[in-house]
Amino acid sequence: MRKIIRNRILRRLKILEGQVRGLQRMVEQEDYCIDILNQSSAVKEALSGIEDLILENHLSTHVIEQIKVGNKAKSVKEIMAIYKLSKRR
Repeated sequence: MRKIIRNRILRRLKILEGQVRGLQRMVEQEDYCIDILNQSSAVKEALSGIEDLILENHLSTHVIEQIKVGNKAKSVKEIMAIYKLSKRR
């Protein structure tokens, strides 16, 4: 993994950890449902951002290397799997 992306992911994961703890606290305190849903939505957005960074890293490192060594089929298969997964959301 590229170091700059790794550091960004780790930073965002720490933020996400705090958001999840906050969400848990909100549920324990029986906060207003809409507030809990808003926080839950923010957690999902943060996780999606992390996934974007991981995909960016994969495409800019592993996929490029696979294509260079002639393993285009594996790259296409992985990209299609991620694309299909993203359509299910």
